[in-house]
Amino acid sequence: MTRFADADTASQVLAGLDEEQRAAVVAPAGPVCILAGAGTGKTRAITSRIAHRVVSGQIQPKHVLAVTFTARAAAQLRERLIGLGAHGVQARTFHAAALRQLRYFAPRLLRGRDMPPLEESKAKLVTLATARAGVRVDRTGTRDLAAEIEWAKACLVEPGEYAVAAAKAGRETPLDPAQVAAVYTAYEQVKRQQSVIDFEDLLRAMCWGIEEHPDVAEQVRAQYRHFVVDEYQDVNPLQQRLLEAWLGGRRDLTVVGDAAQTIYSFTGATSAYLVDFARTHRDATVVRLVRDYRSTPQVVGLANAVIRQAKGSEARLRLDLVGQRPAGPEPDARVFADEHTEAVAVARRCAELIAAGTPAAGIAVLFRANAQSETYEEALAEAGVPYVLRGGERFFERAEIRRAMVTLRGASRTEDGLDDLPGTVSAVLTGLGWQPERQPAGGAAREQWEALAALVRLAAEFRPEPGGEDGLAGFNAELARRAQAQHAPAVDGVTLASLHSAKGLEWDAVFLVGLAEGTLPTAYARTPEALEEERRLLYVGVTRARRLLWLSYGEARSPGGRPRRPCRFLQGVLSGFGGHTTAPRAERAERPAQRLPRKTVIVSCRVCGATLFGGAERKLGRCAGCPSSLDEELLERLTDWRARAAKAESVPAYVVFTDATLTALAERQPSDNAGLVQIAGIGPRKLEKYGQAVLALLNGATPDELLPAEPGSEDLQKDLATEP
Repeated sequence: MTRFADADTASQVLAGLDEEQRAAVVAPAGPVCILAGAGTGKTRAITSRIAHRVVSGQIQPKHVLAVTFTARAAAQLRERLIGLGAHGVQARTFHAAALRQLRYFAPRLLRGRDMPPLEESKAKLVTLATARAGVRVDRTGTRDLAAEIEWAKACLVEPGEYAVAAAKAGRETPLDPAQVAAVYTAYEQVKRQQSVIDFEDLLRAMCWGIEEHPDVAEQVRAQYRHFVVDEYQDVNPLQQRLLEAWLGGRRDLTVVGDAAQTIYSFTGATSAYLVDFARTHRDATVVRLVRDYRSTPQVVGLANAVIRQAKGSEARLRLDLVGQRPAGPEPDARVFADEHTEAVAVARRCAELIAAGTPAAGIAVLFRANAQSETYEEALAEAGVPYVLRGGERFFERAEIRRAMVTLRGASRTEDGLDDLPGTVSAVLTGLGWQPERQPAGGAAREQWEALAALVRLAAEFRPEPGGEDGLAGFNAELARRAQAQHAPAVDGVTLASLHSAKGLEWDAVFLVGLAEGTLPTAYARTPEALEEERRLLYVGVTRARRLLWLSYGEARSPGGRPRRPCRFLQGVLSGFGGHTTAPRAERAERPAQRLPRKTVIVSCRVCGATLFGGAERKLGRCAGCPSSLDEELLERLTDWRARAAKAESVPAYVVFTDATLTALAERQPSDNAGLVQIAGIGPRKLEKYGQAVLALLNGATPDELLPAEPGSEDLQKDLATEP
């Protein structure tokens, strides 16, 4: 009876798979390589393969180890496997698998001692190492050195080998290679003195444990007999060495990847193991997944055209995707006079899409470098479009989220949150300094604010499981469950992200911006290999779009600036990217007369006269170190008025004005409309909507005179408390 039930379940696992996916699932044991293009259902294929082998009795779930590169991807694999009836399969990242094994074997490998603590950030150790090596760098230099050390360790390069290896790899080193090697040497010394290890040490230690200790190797290999590696094009030499140690010459290995999505070479990742898989495993089964279920045929067609021109070893595994969705609009190619005009047009189009019913969370603006973000933050805020910044940091590993979760657990001892869970969570977060009505401007502060705001929204959506805890205790349990699965709460807003951090994600509408030579491809891509990686980065960006795709660039960075050429990867591929502006004349001259001060390329400090380069300094109109003329009482009135205006319009406070704009107003105190539009964040729309009120506040008016507080509001209560 069980055998028939298993056969039945195995048939159910195969249901709904296309011909190529089915071939991948039923491929015999042994080396299997699944070449899976973007949107072709690779996760479904590999989880179905594991589940089919488990439920049909070919393998036992406890003997399977599936590895990938993010905790979220690993959690997704586990959830899908459970849904397919394959309970007990281990799905982990390389580092999580190595950490678990090393903790188990540490007493044996370290002669009774526990595993040393894991140092999650290299920055502190690198700072100490630079001092020891006699090298002086700023914070950015410290990050660059940490990344360079990480690359070297991932590539199995020792300090004494660094200079030669960096030259051979064509690395753009942050310092002279000899200095980097000296810092690398000092870094290892500091790490040993402090008795800590880093993430690369986890993998290296486990390699050593298996390779040099036969008893450890025997136990590990008895536990894990069948291996699946997701995103195989992203493995680095250290991860490959650990995989080979786990395998121990055995052959039950399934890998899945797409050479056209190799975009992390700068971290040490290499597609060579995927490209050479069929050569190193002569009897390997190779399956190609080419049916794209994500994007319209129009988007797929452009993606194919971009990658069809690829050269190099990755091009040998190029896949020609076939779109499976209904037809959609052609990709929209736009060329603008400058970057600001481009950003304004993108923001306006985002607002139109949202008004037409596209959720803000279904829209993304993707760029090559994080430095491009600020222009789009400002343009979206000016257009009243909510946005969120996406970085590489996982939600539940953010410092503010960890701190919030600890505080919420402590609060559950005295608060139950049964009557008003969102209010209780908001009050707890306010105790940590979070202010619901004071959303900061761009950058890290805004990311932190939005992350905490997402917890409040999650509290509003929380519904306990039948029989489960409710209130704050139940919400804490829900957060713990989500953290374990890396299931971050949804954040409402247009996503702003770099192309690298967008990999693995998808949206209904995608704006690929800044597609000009020097930006994409970046000016730092000087070798044929680096240029090909830039092409693949564009390919990844194109394949993030489900239906609507916008591609644009500004002919100059700023008005009157040096003209730029369009991205070489789109010339001859996309109509309108042949080097000539396609946008109507009115669109090219889009910036209105009131914005003339913003057209000035050089902005000088109004205190010392120095040229300003940083975004924050340009907004304030002064150097960060120059004396501030901030009127704190005025800033308080402006902030109070903004909170009331935002509440009246049911929008976040930053949509009215950002903190940076309010600070600039309180410092510069313009007296008329011409002065207002010289402040970043005040364009024609906001001038018309808020200009009169702002000028009144600058002339001494109170928020009550302009926007009286609602009865029962906190503002009114505060006012009443001060009356005799």
